[in-house]
Amino acid sequence: MNSRPRFIRAWMTALFIAWMAVALSSRAAQLPAEEKAKQVWQLLDYVAVDYGGAVAGGAVLDASEYAEMQEFTGAAEQQLGELPPHPGRDALLKQATALRTAVANKADATQVAQLAHALATDLQKAYPFPVAPTVTPDLRRGAQLFQAQCSACHGAQGHGDGPLASALDPKPTALSEPERARERSLFALHQVISNGVKGTAMASFAALPDEDRWALAFFVGTLPYSDADKAAGAKQWQGNAAAPQSITGLEALTQTSEHALADRLDPGSAKSLTAYLRSNPQVLGAAKAGGAALAKSKLAQSVAALRAGDRPGASKLALSAYLDGFEPIEPALATRDRALFEKIESSMAAYRATMTKGSLDEVQVAEQGLQHLLDQADKALAPSANDAAAAFVGSLTILLREGLEALLVVVAMIAFLKKAERKDVLVYVHAGWIAALAAGGATWAIATYLVDVSGASRELTEGFSSLFAAVVLLGVGMWMHQKSVAGRWQVYLKEKLSAALNKRAAWFLFSLAFIAVYREVFETVLFYAALWTEGNGWPLLAGLASGAALLGVLAVLLVRTSTRLPIGQFFAASSLLVAVLAVVLAGKGIAGLQEAGLLSTSPIPIPRIDVLGIYPSWQPLLAQALTLAVVVVAFLVNVRARPPSAQTSSASSAH
Repeated sequence: MNSRPRFIRAWMTALFIAWMAVALSSRAAQLPAEEKAKQVWQLLDYVAVDYGGAVAGGAVLDASEYAEMQEFTGAAEQQLGELPPHPGRDALLKQATALRTAVANKADATQVAQLAHALATDLQKAYPFPVAPTVTPDLRRGAQLFQAQCSACHGAQGHGDGPLASALDPKPTALSEPERARERSLFALHQVISNGVKGTAMASFAALPDEDRWALAFFVGTLPYSDADKAAGAKQWQGNAAAPQSITGLEALTQTSEHALADRLDPGSAKSLTAYLRSNPQVLGAAKAGGAALAKSKLAQSVAALRAGDRPGASKLALSAYLDGFEPIEPALATRDRALFEKIESSMAAYRATMTKGSLDEVQVAEQGLQHLLDQADKALAPSANDAAAAFVGSLTILLREGLEALLVVVAMIAFLKKAERKDVLVYVHAGWIAALAAGGATWAIATYLVDVSGASRELTEGFSSLFAAVVLLGVGMWMHQKSVAGRWQVYLKEKLSAALNKRAAWFLFSLAFIAVYREVFETVLFYAALWTEGNGWPLLAGLASGAALLGVLAVLLVRTSTRLPIGQFFAASSLLVAVLAVVLAGKGIAGLQEAGLLSTSPIPIPRIDVLGIYPSWQPLLAQALTLAVVVVAFLVNVRARPPSAQTSSASSAH
């Protein structure tokens, strides 16, 4: 008696699946390459996870489910053929054919899952698309969304027993069921939440912000695991050196299922570690500040945008990969592996230049090289037993490197005023650098607790302040050199210096001291904010205190040494010092504006020397050459303008 309804139901199901496949193919033909690739990836994930419920031991367990698997593999193969040309597309099509054939032959579920996962992985490499959140997901927000949007069908605990479940056909998925959940990655959950599941009551939640969808995906990913699993995972993460190496960032976490992780660890460790990291994604740290995972995702998106013909959009994504992804981890990487840090930074600049005018093949080669370097950065940043020592050395080095330039500028002004016997103006210089330190403290508080200082804002601040300081120092150096060769220091100091150092000039010295110190403090406090993590606070503070003590000793020595020089030699040496600083800051200023995307970059194969402001690009070098040319011309003009009696006067003023 029931044969006819079953026949009708099977016929309707087959008709619906056929319609869905045609609809998916038609819709896919109109989508950008990135969206097409994501859609194919979702089909492959369905097959990998659900095939085991349709076929077992070569026999069909559920005819409608098996028909769905056949349709999905066929649709995936068809849509792969519709993707834009790519050197690896033919290999992907062969893999898709092998998967479809395996399903047609009712192959073992393990084999089908392996084929589907391998194809999905290779698809993502060939046609990159973002697979991780840009900020660390908030699981509390995810729990709220689940109760508001999902519990009516899936149940409050995800058991598939919500108040609406009994009226639905097919029934809602039991999200807390361990066997099914261990096959599904967080990215797969995100895709289901974003796109829905056709033929079921699972609707698309694409209207939610992407951050909410990721928060919901992470919360759903924790439902199959108990508190005991999470506690065991915490012990694994803290006590097992292999655990941090197995999941190096949010991108790895979102793509790795428990089953896949078990191939690298034992099943028990894979279960507990998955439970812990999905519940505590903040321990990975990468997405909170950007991180290598975000940089890699942005790079992949930039290639996809260029492939779609959007070169301006691709250039913006390439810049975002540096500013939002790589720059936040620069301080930590520089302390661990400075050579790798410099290589990645120069490669990022070269990549942006290639993106501006290079071919797609050239961009893809450059992007693959950067992806490899960022993988190395992930390994270098992995927790290790030497973290405390690295934090101390990095803290000390950063303060000495960033503070030295500011110290030289301030010391030169202090020594000048002491030579001129204008100690009354010293208060303005001291007020300038003290105010800069206070502003730096405020910057740290703002960057830590109120707003996230973007990479572009940071680079623009450093770039413009460096150029301002360079222009001021260039003018001061030229003036000091002019007086040093004129040979009339004693007369000048007595007759004109008192008039020259009026209130306006005093406030100018305040401004110079503030800008010179704040530009260094600004970068330093952001470095420390990025380096500060749980467990390394004391080593960082110890390095900071040691660096401050060394700079203090150096400042005292420089002031005492400079004030003992004869007046002519003092101004000659000071003019040379500020001229060198002007050349250095000119290079740093242009480099900062390049990194902010305000100026273009033309890479050249030369070493990077931070202390001299030398960067592997034509633009900073040309700015330094121009500054140096101004210095040389001013020097020659000053020498030729020296009166005949200058040498005698200069010699007498030295005594």
